[in-house]
Amino acid sequence: MQVIVVVLNKIDYLDDLLAKLKKAGVSGGTIIESTGMMNRLGDSDDSYILGSLRLFLDNPRPESKTLFFLVKDSQVEIVRKTVDEVLGGIDNPDTGIIFGIPVSFADGLIKRNF
Repeated sequence: MQVIVVVLNKIDYLDDLLAKLKKAGVSGGTIIESTGMMNRLGDSDDSYILGSLRLFLDNPRPESKTLFFLVKDSQVEIVRKTVDEVLGGIDNPDTGIIFGIPVSFADGLIKRNF
């Protein structure tokens, strides 16, 4: 098993992404509100220059979504492919990131899913 983490900067794609992941066999996940480090630093008194530079950005992101999915190892590649396709290329600027973390155990799951 792996936990797949998606930090989604293009939050307009959230519903489409969730629908396509469900269709691909992902049975559940968790979504939390998140804010990037640079957005947070921009609000700090210690980083006046960074905060000022934010004014000149075309599309500053006030928020993002962080998604967590626990999937079987056999599902990892389909999740990666689905995320990439829905977002139009995860490697494009200001799209987001995705990474996986191996899981040694998970309690509290419905046994039929794993």
